[in-house]
Amino acid sequence: MESQQEQHVIANHIEHTPDVRSDKPRIKGTRITVADIVLWTEQDMSPDQLVTEFPQLGLADVHAALAYYHDNRAAIDNQIKNSRQFADNLKTQLATGGETRGTDADGNPISS
Repeated sequence: MESQQEQHVIANHIEHTPDVRSDKPRIKGTRITVADIVLWTEQDMSPDQLVTEFPQLGLADVHAALAYYHDNRAAIDNQIKNSRQFADNLKTQLATGGETRGTDADGNPISS
């Protein structure tokens, strides 16, 4: 269970708003989502490498994103899964010349 201090630290670094990145949790003041940080670390990028690659991030931002992920793993994993399915569907549709209807990156139906 998170302490109030841990919640405060995460809240200082993580935000989500409906009009930015589809309300996905992200590093405050950036468009970099928690899921982005997770995927990059899964590709063997260290927190230090992320800060070097993205100078707008601090180490505390990266660690807060990873802590947020571990506290909300199912939801973030679901976002990642939906984004991958959306990308795969789009690639298939574009390769076959099919229509691009289906679902968006969050798994919501796209109306025609």
